[in-house]
Amino acid sequence: MDLAIGDIVTRISYKHDLLFRVSSFTANKVILHGEDMRLIADAPRDDLVKTGTREIKKRKKTWQDKEDYSYRLFRQDYLLMKDKRDYESTSGYHHSPNYFQIPAKVLHIDGDKTYLKKCIDFYQRFGIQVHGVHLHEKEMPLQIASLLEKIQPDIIVITGHDAFQKNKGDKQDIRAYRNSQYFVETVREARRLYPHLDQLIIFAGACQSHFESLIRAGANFASSPSRINIHALDPVYIVAKVAFTPFMEKVGVWDALRNTLTGERGLGGIETRGLLRTGLPFVDPDEEKEEDS
Repeated sequence: MDLAIGDIVTRISYKHDLLFRVSSFTANKVILHGEDMRLIADAPRDDLVKTGTREIKKRKKTWQDKEDYSYRLFRQDYLLMKDKRDYESTSGYHHSPNYFQIPAKVLHIDGDKTYLKKCIDFYQRFGIQVHGVHLHEKEMPLQIASLLEKIQPDIIVITGHDAFQKNKGDKQDIRAYRNSQYFVETVREARRLYPHLDQLIIFAGACQSHFESLIRAGANFASSPSRINIHALDPVYIVAKVAFTPFMEKVGVWDALRNTLTGERGLGGIETRGLLRTGLPFVDPDEEKEEDS
């Protein structure tokens, strides 16, 4: 069977459980990236089957329905949080809501260009200010310091592809993971520059990543406690929850996880302070111009 980079395939040995994109080739293996899950894998050519257009559309429709459902749940939470902010900022609605908000700035570093674009689309859908950077996982520890200095974000996401390889060791051995060590090194470097857990909020990890090491290195949220696959958009939902929670309130771990597509088996973290700041009064530049004229 002829295969080309970008082809969508499934694995016979795993009963066609997930869709993968062909990423590259080695002498004996085909390197695969999950189409919806942040998983990297390899397989012999004879274990792969190209997926037909109809089947791709069917599977993508299933994931799209799940994404839309999670988005609707988060949107409900967001509207409730907004009503609460309006009430508190206007003394119980006795005054018009003439306030402004200072949004959180996000730096999203991703090992997958396709996922990066998808995540940025969702950040923009939420109205979150984001700077997206595509880097191979090995490059992340080397580039993080200069990116933090340049962007000065409030939240960073360090993600891409990962996988536990049982032939390389047990689940406690970080050397048995494809990219967990690079994620850990990146988190440590970020924490060297910003040691306070509420000064810089960090999400780190991908499918099956070594959760415990990422948390010990200084991540606020990470994957994957049960070493399962996580969805490409899961980091965005956690970021959005932190970004829209007022800075005087904490984000409980379950509150951050409940609208993700993976939940607590794939994601976890620690209590974290919210980042949204509200101020008064809001000055309308157009009204100022009218008064000056």
